[in-house]
This record gives sequence, C-alpha cells and structure tokens, in this order.
Amino acid sequence: QVQLVESGGGLVQAGGSLRLSCTASGTTFSIAAMGWYRQAPGKEREVVAVISSGGTIDYSDSVKGRFFISRDNAKNTVYLQMNSLKPEDTAVYYCNLGVWRVWGYDPSDTSWGQGTQVTVSS
Repeated sequence: QVQLVESGGGLVQAGGSLRLSCTASGTTFSIAAMGWYRQAPGKEREVVAVISSGGTIDYSDSVKGRFFISRDNAKNTVYLQMNSLKPEDTAVYYCNLGVWRVWGYDPSDTSWGQGTQVTVSS
C-alpha cells in the first residue's frame, strides 16, 4: 500500500520561499514518476510540477522559473522548492505517485498524500 506524506507548508510573506517534501513508502520509489499538485479554495486541483524516474521535469506555466522539483531516491522523497511566492500560490499542495507515459505524467487516482497548506500573505 502506497503512502505519501507531505511536509514543509506554512505561512510566508509574498516574495518568500518554502520547500515542500513528500516521502513515499510501500512502493519502489526509484522507478516511480512523481507530481506536485495544488488546490486553492473554490478551484479545481491543478498540476504544478512533475518528475519522471529518469529526471525529466515539467512545470505549469504559472510556476516556471520560480518553483523547482527534485527527487532523492535514497530517501524516497520528492521536493518542491518554491521561490518568489505570490498570494495566488496559496493552496493545499499534494504529492502524487504516478506513471510517466509517452505523452507525459499520468497521475494515480489513489496515490495522494494528505496535503500541506501553503499560505502566502501580501
């Protein structure tokens, strides 16, 4: 059974930085693709950044140049470094364990973490 545990959220002023972590268990992490998603109040969950087992990375346009995804297979952990945060980045951030297809990241419907709140004040 896959378990994903996020941490690192919090309250930060606009322009600040946070680093989120997501640690996986119950899976062979090194061969898994991982993704970070977020959901703001009243909005649908959206993809933020994804990374394949081989290190292929993709970002949503809204975070390119500000957020950086990375992984440490020895620690079964994926990170999201968030810089130059904006109030519109406020959301609950979730990690997901999925599959990298020919066309890109395919999220799992069931392998989600519990989420971590990120609040950016203006």
